[in-house]
Amino acid sequence: MTKDTTLFLGQWLRSPGTVGAVAPSSRRLAEMVTTPVPQRGDPVIVELGPGTGAFTAEIQRRLNGRGHHLAVEINPALAAFLSKRHPKVDVVVGDAARLPEMLRERGLEKADAIVSGLPWAAFSAETQTRLLDAVVATMSPHTAFTTFAYSFAKRMRPAQRFRRRLHETFEEVVVGRTVWGNLPPAFVYHVRRPRGL
Repeated sequence: MTKDTTLFLGQWLRSPGTVGAVAPSSRRLAEMVTTPVPQRGDPVIVELGPGTGAFTAEIQRRLNGRGHHLAVEINPALAAFLSKRHPKVDVVVGDAARLPEMLRERGLEKADAIVSGLPWAAFSAETQTRLLDAVVATMSPHTAFTTFAYSFAKRMRPAQRFRRRLHETFEEVVVGRTVWGNLPPAFVYHVRRPRGL
């Protein structure tokens, strides 16, 4: 078992409601979730729930020293691990619902891409709403938002509620193919254009 997996599993056992997975995401899933990271310029990339950094590493590879990468992690142990492994990433320990405030504190207005590793199906309706409101508040009409869900959870009520909320909140919601090599298998939501912007 790798150090990442051991840490992730330990944090999941302590707090399954906020960690939401028993193992880090696969490289293939990370590649799919991070596709909206712009290839040019100095973009503002927000990462929610980075965990041990499976998506963080891919975002950093794509940025190659450009832009501002803000990673918001509520778990202090995971945030400390992430900061040590990726010193160029602006890691914040806090609630992702405070995202608009976090960006303002850094003199940043909107994100160019928001990548989420949050366990949406583990959240209550109220928490899903608070977090999605924060995401929308930091988006422009051109901002991309990606997140993923586990295939086995598709029929669970919280997962169906989240999917409905995505369609109610955004004009464009595209569901990617299943990544079978992930543990457990997962698929990606590619989302753009918040309604009302």
